[in-house]
Amino acid sequence: MLKKLLYFAVLITYLSFSQNTVGIISVTNDVYDGYTLFNIHTKAYLINNCGEVVNEWNSAYLPGNSVYLLPNGNLLRAGRLDDGSSNIGFGGQGGIVELFDWDGNIIWSFTYSSNQFRQHHDAHPLPNGNVLILAATVVSGQDAIDMGRDPALLPDGELYNQQIIEVEPVLGTTTGNIVWEWNIFDHLIQDFDNTKQNFGVVADHPEKLDINFINNGSGGNNWLHVNSIQYNEERDQITISSRRVSEIYVIDHSTTTAEAATGSGGTYGRGGDLLYRWGNPQAYRQGTEADRTLFGQHTPYFIPSGLPNEGKIILFNNGFQRSPEFSQVDIISPPETSLGVFDYTPGTAYGPLTSDYTYSEPGSDPSDFYSVIVSNAQQLPNGNILVCEGNKGYFFELDSNDNKVWEYVNPINNINGTSTPQNDNATGNLTFRALKYGIDYPAFVGRDLTPGQPLEINPNLSPCDNLSIEEFDINLVNIYPNPTKDKITVESRIPILKVEVTNLLGEIVTRTYNDEIDLSNQQNGIYLLRIFTNNSVVNKRIIKN
Repeated sequence: MLKKLLYFAVLITYLSFSQNTVGIISVTNDVYDGYTLFNIHTKAYLINNCGEVVNEWNSAYLPGNSVYLLPNGNLLRAGRLDDGSSNIGFGGQGGIVELFDWDGNIIWSFTYSSNQFRQHHDAHPLPNGNVLILAATVVSGQDAIDMGRDPALLPDGELYNQQIIEVEPVLGTTTGNIVWEWNIFDHLIQDFDNTKQNFGVVADHPEKLDINFINNGSGGNNWLHVNSIQYNEERDQITISSRRVSEIYVIDHSTTTAEAATGSGGTYGRGGDLLYRWGNPQAYRQGTEADRTLFGQHTPYFIPSGLPNEGKIILFNNGFQRSPEFSQVDIISPPETSLGVFDYTPGTAYGPLTSDYTYSEPGSDPSDFYSVIVSNAQQLPNGNILVCEGNKGYFFELDSNDNKVWEYVNPINNINGTSTPQNDNATGNLTFRALKYGIDYPAFVGRDLTPGQPLEINPNLSPCDNLSIEEFDINLVNIYPNPTKDKITVESRIPILKVEVTNLLGEIVTRTYNDEIDLSNQQNGIYLLRIFTNNSVVNKRIIKN
């Protein structure tokens, strides 16, 4: 009896004072029921709310950078080529886009990499099966000057144009058909040299990009550093994020390639000109630094219809270049006269003046929440918001009251792919994005989602112990004898996928796929029995004596 009391005292002490450093940190019953996808080193992982891997995909390439799970179960992933095929280099460089099936087989790859162009950051799937690819293309110094660039603003002797191409994959091959193209250098304005192209009054043309606007010294060939492209099907529009200008742009995707190079045509009659911009009105002479609202932001996108905050734009506002530097999540309502038609008063900045919603770290030091690069925020169907503080590899989910209802730290090192032991601090785990897919997402129909091992070494899944489970599962699952000297029998009237036993350190000591667990070789003590069913995980404490 004394021994049992001692075991319970150890258990209570452990649960009260232990705190995971990697993997699952905390979880409550208000978490959105789904699976989280992220890209790290040469793998993409899909994990459940306890941090257990339900699927993974292996590539030969480091991230380049985005990854998406398609409704049919395929995985679209951008990879980074380090083969010398391109001398275009900056953070987010890629070069190859790969498509995998659910089982990890490559069914298409497309290389877009040379000394004149290179895919980077994003490759976004379209509903028709095509892929939007973001790329940098090289514009020579002389061509840039002819377009109106101030020669003093060419420290690298060249500029990068930002290009979006739409590629129709030819499955089973390494080829694809480019069916659409847009280039930001077709939509420039400048007031530096009236003898050069694109001369005009910058303040009168917010639909154009000032080729000479340099934001706080962020010059060089990569002066724009576009870090994401996101597509909205209802509008047939693309949302673009420029980190270095600290602006987001919306363009029309309904144009032809020819129209996309002009200021007319397409559903909205504006060709490839900017339909909307927001974040830094000084970039088009309609404000000052004091009017700036974005600071190196990532992954702005229109929230689809049917979700909370539908029609608004959500983004991760990194906070780079402001003082003090701290990150936040913003949701804004672009003023529209009709769907996709943005309201704008000439001679002013694009609205809104303020965000509808902002999340920043509560407390006296907002810099506790800060990721200088990467990161994203995602609106979830139940009203929660998933946040990836990418520089720390830290994912968390907020409920409607901004309470953290799920926390996870990516334990994988992005440089060498090694994992972190529990109770150590993860290093080098920078994560570009995290995306969550609900359990009803079509990709999961008919798939084996049996949870596997967590990614961290010596995992501790005790934060999941207090998750509620369906009453009928509790009533239909019974275990005996408990305490036991050797074997535990699981009696269930519902299908069981697997049974795991972990010790107080979260280490799995045995796993079985039948109804009998042999503990005869285990030390006496308290263990956690985890019974996986189709609906939930039933957790029960057992004693071996």
